[in-house]
Amino acid sequence: MHLSMTTLANRPNTALVVIDLQNEVVANAYRRHQVLDSVRILIEKARSARAPVVWVRHADQELHAGSEAWQIVSELVPARGEAIIEKSYRDAFEGTDLEQVLAALGVGKLIVAGAQTDMCIRSTLHGALVRGYDATLVGDAHTTEDMTQRGAPPPAAVIRHTNLYWSNQKAPGRSGAVIETKDIDFTRSVSQT
Repeated sequence: MHLSMTTLANRPNTALVVIDLQNEVVANAYRRHQVLDSVRILIEKARSARAPVVWVRHADQELHAGSEAWQIVSELVPARGEAIIEKSYRDAFEGTDLEQVLAALGVGKLIVAGAQTDMCIRSTLHGALVRGYDATLVGDAHTTEDMTQRGAPPPAAVIRHTNLYWSNQKAPGRSGAVIETKDIDFTRSVSQT
């Protein structure tokens, strides 16, 4: 089943959006190493297909811009020329130039990976869909930390639930989807197998 067309005119390209894979954000993340390995594979696939890779990095009162905690993890390195979007809200479109960067790249479809599932990933997916993008979540390439003591379900349940509900997201002329790293192919229209 192929994803529907984006509602954004003249935006045929697909970009990989890597959200908040920063030292402090993923220091205690569930399945950290597996998720970073999956994201590394996605980045390699995108770069080899010449698909844009767009990085998102969060800063706020607790996560100070420029600090070691704020840096993108050493396992993943943005390439020269890849956009890094600096954000301070959960939705990576809010108060940033993400929309302008994607428009300049002719992007209407997003492949989303990173952290944290129940905060910035979900907010950005919804933000993309309401702005006219198709937004595909990579089911094995997003993570969160254990927040059960604050009333959240265990991380594995948060991830499973997000994959479940995003797999059938729809809006007029656009859709959400969930796909695994191994099934992503940036050289053609992303399809579900």
